[in-house]
Amino acid sequence: MFLLPGTRRRLLKDRRLLGRWGEKKCERFLKRKGFTTIARNFTCKLGEIDIIVNDSDGTIVFVEVRTKTDESFTEAHRTVTPKKRARLVRTARYFMKTYKVKGRPLRFDVVAVVLGRKGRPQIRHYENAFTP
Repeated sequence: MFLLPGTRRRLLKDRRLLGRWGEKKCERFLKRKGFTTIARNFTCKLGEIDIIVNDSDGTIVFVEVRTKTDESFTEAHRTVTPKKRARLVRTARYFMKTYKVKGRPLRFDVVAVVLGRKGRPQIRHYENAFTP
């Protein structure tokens, strides 16, 4: 996962670009782990879920991606506040109801993508990061 020359500088300057980059890296990472993508950036009046995937055991996984330039203040996965968790749960329930998904286990994961100032970006997957 190398960065092209100049890419790191652009990502460090533009937070939206950094977030989109992190979500793409996260999705590729999850696919390599055997997950299949159901939806990206699912949005409704209740909130947004970055990535929704199927785990190999049939579990629907709602993924919150936290992309940071560094973790000098706090670890990326710890920035998912109780308010954000509640919004994710409400949005996930809306998704399940809208698409008539019943009888499937579900899980909430957090994936931290840390660009860093030097070296390779790091990706950490926190499975079952919180429960509703």
